[in-house]
Amino acid sequence: MSNEINKYTQDHQFASASPADDEIDLRELFSVIWKGKWLIIAITAVFAVGSVIFALMLPNTYKSEALLAPASEEQGGGLSALAGQFGGLASMAGINLAAGGGVDKTQLAIEVMRSRQFTSQFIQNHNILPDLMAGERWDMTTNMVVYDDEIYIPKTKSWVREVKAPFKPEPSMQEAYKEFSEVFKVNFSKDTGMVTISIEHLSPSIAQQWVTWLIEDINKVMKERDVAEAIRSSEFLNKQIALTNVADIRSILYKLIEEQAKTIMFAEVRDEYVFKTIDPALIPEKKVGPKRALICILGTFFGALCAIGIVFIRSFIQNVNVVNKA
Repeated sequence: MSNEINKYTQDHQFASASPADDEIDLRELFSVIWKGKWLIIAITAVFAVGSVIFALMLPNTYKSEALLAPASEEQGGGLSALAGQFGGLASMAGINLAAGGGVDKTQLAIEVMRSRQFTSQFIQNHNILPDLMAGERWDMTTNMVVYDDEIYIPKTKSWVREVKAPFKPEPSMQEAYKEFSEVFKVNFSKDTGMVTISIEHLSPSIAQQWVTWLIEDINKVMKERDVAEAIRSSEFLNKQIALTNVADIRSILYKLIEEQAKTIMFAEVRDEYVFKTIDPALIPEKKVGPKRALICILGTFFGALCAIGIVFIRSFIQNVNVVNKA
């Protein structure tokens, strides 16, 4: 019985002592912080000043964007009609009229724009590699990009950056694609079906020019792809007509050739082949970055955390030394 009483007393003593220990620990923590307040203030101030200087050194960036609508695919209706009228006979001949019915040209065009091949051709065709990879800041008075002379010299048009193998002074298309993907955004709205293309750059005029070029190039590329495919299809169909004597199958093949001719004609008379421009890209007047206030706040906060950590580590080391001496 006495053992149970002693155990009960010890448990209650331990439980009542825990809050006191916690309170003492909190007091010690605040005491350590208060003793090192000047060090905390000094380190935080250094980080605050450093973040302000860093934020001010960052160049402004501008974003230009355009709103596009998918162009109506008028040439698609003919193939759908053929599929309903001659679907049975076409299947007997081994021809699938509905094969391309489910293709979404808008999504295809978006993925083409995001592809490495399209991006590489875009960079090379418009010679934008220096503006993409070597720009340092934008001179508002001259409306010119100032290049980093440690990377690119515009007078001689030579690349002088120092890199390790397998990289070369002139950036490769893989490097350029990675950099371009960071400044180029294309978004498709499922609710409205609209497409937004945007470019962010040091120069507002360059951002606007690139968006305009992107729209022109993607319409041109998609047009050339469809025209080339229609020409190949027409050549194949003409060969098939020469090989068959079945009147119904020949009728289907002639209809298919007619549809391919409509595709070519539709492409030739229409510049905005895949995307129609609803709201064209403008030269932006306001910057979108950097967010200097946020950079300063985060830098100051990080400095305060580092300072508190240093104070605690210093206090812990001092206590260990005192214990060792004792």
